[in-house]
Amino acid sequence: MSMAEQHAWLREKLTRRRVMRGAGLMAAGAAGLVAGSEASLGGARGGGAAPTPVRSRATVDGRHVAPFGRHLAFGADPRTQLRISWQVPFAVRRPYVRIGLKPWDLGERVPARVRPLRTPSLAPELPEVEQLYLHAALDGLRPGTTYYYGVGHDGFDPASAERIGTVGSFTTAPPAGGERPFVFTAFGDQGVGPDALAGNHLLLGQNPAFHLHAGDLCYADGTGHGKKSDTYDARVWDQYLAQTEPVASRVPWMVTTGNHDMEAWYSPSGYGGQSARWFLPGNGPSPDEVPGIYSFRYGNAGVIALDANDVSHEIPANRGLTRGAQTRWLARELERLRVAPGIDFVLVFFHHCAYSTATHGSDGGVREEWVPLFDRHRVDLVINGHNHVYERTDPLRGGRATRPLPIGEHTDPARDGTVYVTAGGGGRKLYEFASAPDSYEGHTEDRDEVGTVRWGPGKAAEKERAEWSRVRWTGFSLLAVESRPGPRPALSVTALARSGRRIDHFVVRRS
Repeated sequence: MSMAEQHAWLREKLTRRRVMRGAGLMAAGAAGLVAGSEASLGGARGGGAAPTPVRSRATVDGRHVAPFGRHLAFGADPRTQLRISWQVPFAVRRPYVRIGLKPWDLGERVPARVRPLRTPSLAPELPEVEQLYLHAALDGLRPGTTYYYGVGHDGFDPASAERIGTVGSFTTAPPAGGERPFVFTAFGDQGVGPDALAGNHLLLGQNPAFHLHAGDLCYADGTGHGKKSDTYDARVWDQYLAQTEPVASRVPWMVTTGNHDMEAWYSPSGYGGQSARWFLPGNGPSPDEVPGIYSFRYGNAGVIALDANDVSHEIPANRGLTRGAQTRWLARELERLRVAPGIDFVLVFFHHCAYSTATHGSDGGVREEWVPLFDRHRVDLVINGHNHVYERTDPLRGGRATRPLPIGEHTDPARDGTVYVTAGGGGRKLYEFASAPDSYEGHTEDRDEVGTVRWGPGKAAEKERAEWSRVRWTGFSLLAVESRPGPRPALSVTALARSGRRIDHFVVRRS
């Protein structure tokens, strides 16, 4: 079933459950049973009429409502635009962001909008959940400037002396023509727990200008198939955003959509939850329907985020969602960025792997739809998740390696082709390579017949010679990329183990 069919099925199922549960409670009352406890239980599980939202004096007195889960994102122009998002546990009056150039002088006040999200009980053991997400758009900022900010509402002023510890900061992208190096980080498949938390600590140590998350963020949906049997616990998002806040409140957290991020209840596309929780650039082909498609420029790099659920053969629940609009937009965006003045490197990130030899293998839909465009426009680096490992290819063109790229060596995408990196070791339970050992520090053995390509529903997975697989490592990891502008611009790409040990590094240098 497609995500739209799942959406309709869930709506019908949950409506029917309410009717049946309501009838059951009436029968119990007629039989003289004590219905009060049952009614209470039904409300917690989402049965009967929608429960009245929890109200306390916190709704009236904002002093008792503490914002949490702050996370930043760039707008379409990171030099002048930033988006701030957060949560509150109860309704508040007049939420806002205060910003300024000094932490003790947050003079300007920008109103925030509320995006409420209600999740019914999707399984007997799960309660109904109501979440309140707030978002503020900051426009007209100065390029290359550090700002200080605080989020608040009536009764909770982040600029007051008692709240000064809640003030955060961010720095806008440098002005056009800026020649400063910068670092960004990337991984996918994070989840909630100590391994994910440790990855955040490692990330902060890199002092990145922004972070790319290649999808499968929190795993509220632990199945990720887009099937009617999938359930998800919306409360996991609260845990995830609280876990992420120490990093994402200062490092713009640029996310795209994985298969575990499809949640059918909220909208026919399954992305209503993502639209409520995140405030992304919105310059893709259909930002309201598919928010994980966008692009932005930072310094000398153009970055494109894609939604691989739209083309995936392996997990087809949302295949064809944009009816080809995403691929057409990608072709135009690659052409635009490749010729834009001052942009040396074009980077693309999305969830499903174009080239990987781990559990999920390679997605044939990604290869069919997008790899020819990456070849045509000489994309410099592609970053994926989905497989919970680290793996890196030699430079590829036309599906074949053009030359070996050992650890520590250089490649020129204009001459050699594109390097693909699977950075799926963000914190979720790790995978293994089915028939090949790790190739840590370049000891590449048994590289034949280890790859699997998934070509679509009803078709058997196809084995392939995967001589393009240069480095494989089964551990939690983080990708750190330093962009160095100048007469000979370079991308220095490093994969770090959770301990901070370097497991792979190479340099992309365009001729």
